[in-house]
Amino acid sequence: MKLICLVIPLLSWLMPAQWEPDMVRAQKNAREQHKAILLNFSGSDWCAPCIKMHKEIFNADDFSQWANQHLILVNADFPREKKHQLPKNIQEQNNRLADSYNPKGVFPFTVLLDESGTVVRSWEGYPKISSPEFIQEISATLSTNPKK
Repeated sequence: MKLICLVIPLLSWLMPAQWEPDMVRAQKNAREQHKAILLNFSGSDWCAPCIKMHKEIFNADDFSQWANQHLILVNADFPREKKHQLPKNIQEQNNRLADSYNPKGVFPFTVLLDESGTVVRSWEGYPKISSPEFIQEISATLSTNPKK
């Protein structure tokens, strides 16, 4: 039993960042866990900067480890290929999220929301920084915007 208690936290550090597909559930989890939400708008099968951002920043081990402890991640994806289409309810949700947070239709577009859902920062396009620098930007933003 002691071994399980030691291994489970270690495994959470090794897991890739977990993305929540449902914004309602993400908001509930953010309030309960006192975490910020990082909402990313992407075109996973057509937007080269989006693909690069996921590969080089979001899928980086350091970002995954940090995000799993500090953020609730939501990806509002807008794939174009039929084989990558999302369930209708997720498509509708992503359209509503775009209307609210990304009305210009920029890809990639990333929004940092505090646990109450207020926008505290956004990044338009691919940020030309490393994953540790992106973590630092998020951390600095969160430290200057105390939780409600």
